[in-house]
Amino acid sequence: MAIVINGSGTVTGLSVGGLPDGTVDDGTLANNAVTEAKIATDAVTAAKIPASLENTFVSGRKNLIINGAMNVKQRGSILITDAGGEYTLDRFQAYWRGGALATATQDTDVPAGQGFSYSIKMDVTTGDSLGTSNDLVLFRQKIEGQDLQHLEYGHANAKTMTLTFWIKSTVTGTYILRASQADANDRINSTAYTVSSANTWEKKTITIAGDTSGAIDNNTGNGLELAWCFGSGSDFNSGTRSDNTWIAWDATKQFQGQVNAVNSASNNIYITGVQLEVGDTATDFEHRSFNEELALCERYYQKTLDYSLAPGTSTNNGIIYVGGCVYGQTTSGYIAGTIQLNKPMRATPTIQTYDGNALAGKVGRDNYAVNNAQGQQRNIQQQNDRTFQIDSSGTHTANVLIFHYTADAEL
Repeated sequence: MAIVINGSGTVTGLSVGGLPDGTVDDGTLANNAVTEAKIATDAVTAAKIPASLENTFVSGRKNLIINGAMNVKQRGSILITDAGGEYTLDRFQAYWRGGALATATQDTDVPAGQGFSYSIKMDVTTGDSLGTSNDLVLFRQKIEGQDLQHLEYGHANAKTMTLTFWIKSTVTGTYILRASQADANDRINSTAYTVSSANTWEKKTITIAGDTSGAIDNNTGNGLELAWCFGSGSDFNSGTRSDNTWIAWDATKQFQGQVNAVNSASNNIYITGVQLEVGDTATDFEHRSFNEELALCERYYQKTLDYSLAPGTSTNNGIIYVGGCVYGQTTSGYIAGTIQLNKPMRATPTIQTYDGNALAGKVGRDNYAVNNAQGQQRNIQQQNDRTFQIDSSGTHTANVLIFHYTADAEL
């Protein structure tokens, strides 16, 4: 086959099949043979890139959920009580109202091949039929409003989001995921999904439409809440649910069709791999380092107790010794010292001290002895965003305070 290129640049003699392999090599084309000017500015347009592909071009942190891989457990094992609103693994709160009770722990049971080390296990210890109208069983995370401004809620171009998570439950059937926001006169968006096989890990993907009517305030308050329902009374399920549509708050329309997943003490519920991202397409889970995840969690909760232990556990690990000064007589005055948080928190935290015997509201004193001469936590005064002065009352002869503390600034 003869190929002719004449002076005008016309190529002739080229068969329909194109050039044989190797006909044109790197040395054949002159430098800059194809320039930016030779490519029309609209050669690649948004219309030519599918949304499913465009949504994978993500820069920076994409997961709006903190501790979605369930790696951080500063509080240890937690008993879920009636209407206690306990925080379990960091940033996740259990709100179980009615007769059902459970224990929440970090567990190594995870979906295979997904890169997760831990899940949260909610082991039902007391089952309940949820026959009372205001019974409600929720597992939820709240997100700060200032971290959600890029969603542009309240505007015509409010962003769609995609939630993915893995769940393993004893009870099969219909479950409800509810998104809600309190800033815009309370609005809700509930969507159903199905647990198909008992005691089997299943991945769920839920699209959450952008809310063009309800704006999220730019502050440190609760801007958006995601709640997994595990059962409810008639006060919350008697209305008609509007899937993936934002509506004005109506308690009855939240959880229509939800099965009772806590009806027996033999039931377990596991969750891990929670990711909330902008766009209508789910992407791979964003695995963050433990230290980064812990730092994000510490904006809301910090403690000096040994990391593996729950607050109030008797141990010397993690105890702090605070130098102080004595006010009044050494036998009846106050002793004060300064503590410094690991980092500034979302809001002024509630600080709770524990002495070496794990007694809440107490501090140890006198000659650095952890369990010696316990005193009562008296006053805590904030000096700046990280520093607090703490003092105790009672008889003492020393010039130090010795204690654990927890600092809570959860939403």
